[in-house]
Amino acid sequence: MTKELERDLGLPAVLAISIGAMIGSGIFILPALAVEIAGPGVILAYLIAGLLVVPAALSKSEMATAMPEAGGTYIYIERGMGPILGTVAGVGTWFSLAFKGALALVGGVPYLVLLFDLPVKPVALGLAAVLIVVNMLGVKQTGRLQVGIVAVMLAALVWFIYGSAPAVTTTQYAGFFDEGVGGILAATGLVFVSYAGVTKIASVAEEVENPGRNIPIGILGSLGFTTVLYVLIVAVIVGVTPLDDLAGTATPMAVAAESTLAGAGVVAVVLAAILALVSTANAGILSSSRYPFAMSRDKLAPERFAEVSDRFGTPTTAITLTGIVMLVLIAFVPILEIAKLASAFQILVFILINLALIAFRRADLDSYEPTFESPLYPAMQVFGVLSGIVLLTQMGAVALAGAAVITVGSVGWYWYYARPRTDREGVAIDTVRRETGRSVIDRTEASFDEDVYDVLVALTEGTSEERERRLVRIAADVARKRDGGVTVIQFDEVPDQVSLEYAAEVQSPADLQFEAQTSSVSADLDVPVQYGEIVSHDTRHAVVNFAQHEDADALLMERNPGRLQHRLLGSPVEWILRHSPCDVVLVEDREFGDVDEITVLTDRSPYDPSKVRIADALASELGVPVRLVYAVETSATSDFRGTIEEYQSELVDLCSAPVTTEIVETDGSVGDLIGVARTADFLVVSRNHRLRYEFWGSRMDRVIDAVDCTALEVHTHESERPGFLGRLVERLVF
Repeated sequence: MTKELERDLGLPAVLAISIGAMIGSGIFILPALAVEIAGPGVILAYLIAGLLVVPAALSKSEMATAMPEAGGTYIYIERGMGPILGTVAGVGTWFSLAFKGALALVGGVPYLVLLFDLPVKPVALGLAAVLIVVNMLGVKQTGRLQVGIVAVMLAALVWFIYGSAPAVTTTQYAGFFDEGVGGILAATGLVFVSYAGVTKIASVAEEVENPGRNIPIGILGSLGFTTVLYVLIVAVIVGVTPLDDLAGTATPMAVAAESTLAGAGVVAVVLAAILALVSTANAGILSSSRYPFAMSRDKLAPERFAEVSDRFGTPTTAITLTGIVMLVLIAFVPILEIAKLASAFQILVFILINLALIAFRRADLDSYEPTFESPLYPAMQVFGVLSGIVLLTQMGAVALAGAAVITVGSVGWYWYYARPRTDREGVAIDTVRRETGRSVIDRTEASFDEDVYDVLVALTEGTSEERERRLVRIAADVARKRDGGVTVIQFDEVPDQVSLEYAAEVQSPADLQFEAQTSSVSADLDVPVQYGEIVSHDTRHAVVNFAQHEDADALLMERNPGRLQHRLLGSPVEWILRHSPCDVVLVEDREFGDVDEITVLTDRSPYDPSKVRIADALASELGVPVRLVYAVETSATSDFRGTIEEYQSELVDLCSAPVTTEIVETDGSVGDLIGVARTADFLVVSRNHRLRYEFWGSRMDRVIDAVDCTALEVHTHESERPGFLGRLVERLVF
């Protein structure tokens, strides 16, 4: 049984943790590196970075008041975008925080070395071990420690600004824009990680008193304060230190203090740097350890990470794992080089945070009731997404490749470990699926509203009277429902060397037989039927041209199962499907007598509007119900099944014939789909028209080949289908 965490972090602790998570390597280490990229423009880079964090800060403030649970970023992205992206966010943010904490410790020790002759790595490892123990003792102790650290650190930083500002030389700012927009954006991307800690308080939201008030104030207040502080400090550093001395130094603030505040100032700055970097590492352990804790509660990580110590009330296993990772990074990895990786992934996570808020708002969930709402929605979130993408392009190939490795590894972990243990989806996927289903419903309704529906039946020479009768009967049932008519044309093909005039004058026995069939076939159809013959050198062109000339709404013809050479070279039927000016209905003609129901089968996509309309027309004329069958894989989530049920119920309301709905489970194989199809006595499916099916044949082709009943394969005209992007979305969410 999992224990709940205590709410004992007040507003001072919230502000302290948030500020302490930001003020560290971002101001004590990175300015020297950023100066090499942007020169004096680094001041603007810090300001831009702070402004670009605002959308994510607002989004996270809102979601934190709606879901004040441990896990922060992971929770919001997992609930909003689904468990797979939640896993990516959880693992990636956990690593990036561990990187940032380790960087803070390794970067802080050089400041300490200015006062004492100490080895860097052993001291960094010792400080990390102390902080791990402090975090295990309890969050209340951690919060109190953080308040004390931040208070002393801020006093020293304010002294640095106040004491050094009079020594600023404006000539130091010459060439502010020499590196151009590209240089400033590249520096912005580098220092972006300086603000990563602003939203980390949300990761311990479950332990915050009065979260609806304290979390937004803590996040937005600390961001505004820290942005101003960063800009002032960097402006002073650049204004008092020659750029050549500043670029590349490991202790940029100490170099600046040495020229303005003398020995006492250097000592104060060194103490502030050590406190700041220790507080960054402390906040990093505190917040990052909550990610495996929260993921474990959602079954995306092993259960042991959700264990809370009876003695200390903290997730000791999660803290231990985070601590081990930090110790390994300090000991073996050049953390400074990985700072860009942490920054790149942080930008990506902030993009996902903004998308998650849009997903929650669009979903309009009853359970989503934030006490704080982001202003300027959705413009603010869209700006955050677009600006994040721009920054990512400036991070360089190595940083992007590293973030990609973390992403791929997280996806792999989810797929092989977490996926079998989870049964939920994010509200974004569910929202997109519902909206996509609504779009399909609208297209189906528009299809039902068509006044007249004329059907062209294309026959070939030698079609028997019985087969012709069945084809024309199907066409008449479809047309009658929409007050349409039926045109039956026999297309005869003659060799190129035979003139068409001569061929038309000479009637073959088959032609005479076709004329004899016409009166008997159309006698009892109660729908206008016209017959004719067309002689051509190329049947497929003749069929398409006649359908276009007659402005037919549907072309009905016998299905020609593609042999291997047809799939390689293209059969006449495949050519007609690609060039037809209207819907095409391919009929697998098998004798049918009494039909109890018309089965409409689909999987991996919504019901095609033309398919539903044709099935409804047939069922109405035959006086039988329509059976809507949706095949889902056994791994389908309950959210997915619920959305499909709602989608089917909306289709029921559109049909004039009685409708039954059914969701059947399959293992995803064609064999299981065939088993479902064999329960039908009249089958209607959609024609899958994709390049890879030209060789292998579509799933529905193989289903029709395997069943014994009459089957209609409906190919909707391109003008009635969504574009490529729409079809891709349908395929992804259905």
